[in-house]
Amino acid sequence: MVTIKEIAAAVGVSNATVSRVLNYDATLSISKRKRQAIIETAEAMNYATPRNRNRAHQQGLSKLALVHFQRPEQELADPYYVALRLGIESRCAALKIETVKVYQTDSKPDAGLLQGASGVIAIGRQDDDGIDWLQRHSRHLVMADFVAFDEQVDSVQADLRVAMERLLQSLADLGYRRMAYIGVYDRRAQAFVEWLTKAGWFDDRLFRSGGKTEQGGYNLAREILSEDRPPEVIVTFNDSMAIGVYRAAAEMGLSIPGDVSVASFNDNSVAQFLNPPLTTVHLPAEEIGETAVEMLLERAAGRELAKQITLASRIVWRESTRAPLASEAR
Repeated sequence: MVTIKEIAAAVGVSNATVSRVLNYDATLSISKRKRQAIIETAEAMNYATPRNRNRAHQQGLSKLALVHFQRPEQELADPYYVALRLGIESRCAALKIETVKVYQTDSKPDAGLLQGASGVIAIGRQDDDGIDWLQRHSRHLVMADFVAFDEQVDSVQADLRVAMERLLQSLADLGYRRMAYIGVYDRRAQAFVEWLTKAGWFDDRLFRSGGKTEQGGYNLAREILSEDRPPEVIVTFNDSMAIGVYRAAAEMGLSIPGDVSVASFNDNSVAQFLNPPLTTVHLPAEEIGETAVEMLLERAAGRELAKQITLASRIVWRESTRAPLASEAR
C-alpha cells in the first residue's frame, strides 16, 4: 500500500504537509499549485486516507461482483475493457473492497455470487432480460460503459456519439471529405453515417460494418482501399483495427498519412508507438471503472436518486493524420 512518505518524496514536501493536505486541513498555508500536485500524485498512486479506506466498510460495501459481458479470452483481446476492469479493481484495492469476477458463459451466472456481494458492477452491453436478472439478484447495481433503458439503473459511460461527431468535424476542418469507417455498428458508427449524410459526403462504399480485431481491420481496409475512389481517411472502431489498417496499407504500398490517413478510438498504450503514431480518441476507460465504484459507495450510503454519468473524451492528435489546427491541438 502506498504511504504518505512515498507521496512526500515524489512531490518534494514533508510527510506532515502531505498528511494535512489529504485530510483537508484548512489551516495549512500552501500554494494552490503544490496542493494540487500532492492530490494528483496521491490519486495517481492510488492512495486512500484511512478515513476513505474505512468508508467502504462503514457503508457496508465489503465485496463487489464484476459481471462482464465478454468471455475471459475476449476481454484479454480488448485493451479498452481490460483498462476499465483495472480501474474498478485498483479503486477497490485502495478501499479494501474484495472483488469477484463473473465472465460471460452460455448460461446465467450463479445468483449466489451476486447475492453474496454488497454491490454489482455490470461491464458492457447487457440485454433487457440480463439487466432485469441482475436487478433481482443485486443489492446495488451500476452499469459501466452502458446505459440501461430503465432510468432507475445507475450508469457511467463516455458519449461515443458526441466523440465521433467531434472527430468528424475536426477532420473536416483539416480538409478531409472522403471519410471511411470500419468496425462494429454502434453509437459511433450511427453518428458517422448521420453526420456525413447531413454534410452530403456519405458514400456507402466507404462504410464497412463488422469486426473489431486487428485481422478485421486488415480485411476491411484492403476492401476499402481497393475502391476506384479510395478514402482520404479511415476511421476505425478501435486501435486494434487501426493496426490492421496499417498492415494493409503497407502491403499495398500506401503511406500513412501521405496516401491515406487513419484515426481511431480508445488511445491504447500501443497507439503512440505505431509508425506513424496514431491519432485516436481517448476514452476514459479506467475513470469509468473508478466512477462506477464511487457510485456503488453512494448507493450503499443511502442515495436513492438514480444517476447516469457521462465522462468526457478527447482527441489525441498524432502523425497518422494531417497536423491539427492550433485550437484543436490544445
